[in-house]
Amino acid sequence: MYDIIVVGGGIVGLATALKLKQQRPKTRLLVIEKEDEVAIHQTGHNSGVIHSGLYYKPGSLKATNCIRGYQMLIDFAEQEGIPYDLCGKIVVATRPEQVPILDGLYERGQQNGLTGFKMLDLAGMREYEPHVQGIKGFFVPQTGIINYKAVCEKYAEKVRELGGEIIFGQRVTGIQQGEKFSNVITEQSYHQTKLVINCAGLYSDKVAQFTQQDPIHLRIIPFRGEYYEIKPEKQYLVKNLIYPVPDPNFPFLGVHFTRMIGGGVEAGPNAVLAFRREGYKKLDIHAKELWQTLTWPGFQKVAAKYWQTGLGEMYRSFSKAAFTKALQELIPEIKEDDLIAGEAGVRAQACDRDGGLLDDFSIIERPNAINVCNAPSPAATSSLSIGQTVAELALKRF
Repeated sequence: MYDIIVVGGGIVGLATALKLKQQRPKTRLLVIEKEDEVAIHQTGHNSGVIHSGLYYKPGSLKATNCIRGYQMLIDFAEQEGIPYDLCGKIVVATRPEQVPILDGLYERGQQNGLTGFKMLDLAGMREYEPHVQGIKGFFVPQTGIINYKAVCEKYAEKVRELGGEIIFGQRVTGIQQGEKFSNVITEQSYHQTKLVINCAGLYSDKVAQFTQQDPIHLRIIPFRGEYYEIKPEKQYLVKNLIYPVPDPNFPFLGVHFTRMIGGGVEAGPNAVLAFRREGYKKLDIHAKELWQTLTWPGFQKVAAKYWQTGLGEMYRSFSKAAFTKALQELIPEIKEDDLIAGEAGVRAQACDRDGGLLDDFSIIERPNAINVCNAPSPAATSSLSIGQTVAELALKRF
């Protein structure tokens, strides 16, 4: 018998477990993870960026949790000796039509309380990134880099120190709900609890459906983000982080350059539909999951509206030359031969029935459950803040 079971051993689930144990040490808590270690999926394939809160609508869950979570993450890293680097980044407009969007981002950052911005012309941008090309940009000092896998491992260590349990290799296959208790059923056993907290990431909608009789109003659509690594002899082209102006119609930031905390420079990601929820390779296909994606009314509306953009992303996925061309908008000197195929990640992007790609975090409460149903980037930066938010919702029930 547990007071709370957290489903999912990624960064949000572990941060939630940590905040629960810190705020109510006597809570009997269990984290269930289907893989053999923490942070295997979204967290483990994260680019490692500490986001500042620049992009998010003021007052939204993303904005408030990212800004609060940013400082909580930095403090945690300091306390636990986790290396990080607040190196800053530049956001670059390369075409005239991007300038109004860039100016809007600058204002949004100010509305979200960020300070130290510097609006830059090309000469100013090249003081930060000597090889960049653009017509206007700005510098964001709060952005940094960290290893989120290391952060997760430390969260798990602290949860155990506080008396929480974490079990691996158990996939949740159902939840039987009673008036006071629920049985969380896995392939190996079942566990009784007063409250379920669903932080299942790519399968959060599936677990959420276990907690209610009516059909859930959203579905997770998996988008794969593919990266290249820059050859060591060409890494001088990038000092820190270089981002384009994002397309305001999509919750993705566009292909960019990221220096990694452990060394090296990544370029990417694109954003292509994955043919399975854990589809890290181009030809990874799960027929049932793909069918569920393609038949979801919301996805059909997104595809009908943005099919040209989607085809462009798919083309970049299969054409290294096209990927390189996108990168050359920011750094013209980069060549196709400078890029080595890297890893890919899959983003759990919630899509509602009406065709909206949810831009904000989504937390859905049920009588015996709290479902975190949309927590893509900047969830890693925001993890301790999201964890505190969910913990506060949970502990009101006890």
